[in-house]
Amino acid sequence: MLVGITERAVQAIVRDLEKVKCLRKEKKGRRNSYEIRTEIALRHPLENRKTVGDLLKAVK
Repeated sequence: MLVGITERAVQAIVRDLEKVKCLRKEKKGRRNSYEIRTEIALRHPLENRKTVGDLLKAVK
């Protein structure tokens, strides 16, 4: 799927998600493996009763 953003933009998004603990990165040999932490609550006060997993289900 194409989303029309640069590789640098993707790297910045991944760093931001790691910083807020929504994404775990694990080094596997020369590659990185990522795990989305679906149990994390959304940060906005209006949506903090929903989780990252709820958001992902909605956009599937």
